[in-house]
This record gives sequence, structure tokens and C-alpha cells, in this order.
Amino acid sequence: MAYDAGVAERLQDYFQGRADIVEKKMFGGIAFMHRGNMCCGIVDDVLMARVGPDQYADALCRPHAREMDFTGRSMKGFVYVDPPGFAEDGQMNVWIQLCVKFTNSLPAK
Repeated sequence: MAYDAGVAERLQDYFQGRADIVEKKMFGGIAFMHRGNMCCGIVDDVLMARVGPDQYADALCRPHAREMDFTGRSMKGFVYVDPPGFAEDGQMNVWIQLCVKFTNSLPAK
């Protein structure tokens, strides 16, 4: 499965210069690891956002968000965001900030 290089570039630009973010190939796409924890990524042309269990229900109420069901069942704390939901940089930034906020609460690996 390929991933959208344009979306990858936008995420790379957002995280540029951050030593605590590492890019890693996962799920047939790219994941961005924050302090060793999966933060966000791209699968095909869809943004994968790890928002955590406390923000999960609210995240699913946002436009163009849906359950992440990569394994065939919902992964609580993770959502997929379809391209219209992060088309603008401001929209993407909101999602990334939610992800980083959650991964900041986790112990570094």
C-alpha cells in the first residue's frame, strides 16, 4: 500500500527540526513517532491520528473523522481523518496538536 507523498511532506514540514520526532514506515504508510510513541501518520491518503482514549469520542465527532479499523476492529484512541478533514494547514495542525498533546502524556520509550 502506498501513501500520499504530499501529505507526508506536510507532516515532515510540521515536524521539521524536532529531535523528539522520528519518521518510521508502518502499516504500509508512514508513522511519526514522538518520544518513541506513535503519534500520527499516513495510510494511503488518510491521516492516522492518535488522540488517546479521553479525546476519542470528541475526535470522532469532528468532520471527516472515523474509527481507525486497520485490523478489522476499532482501535480506541486512534482515528482516521479523510483528506477533506485536513485539506487546509490549519485543520492538519489541529489534528497534529491533539496527537502531540496525547503522546506528551505518555512516558518516553
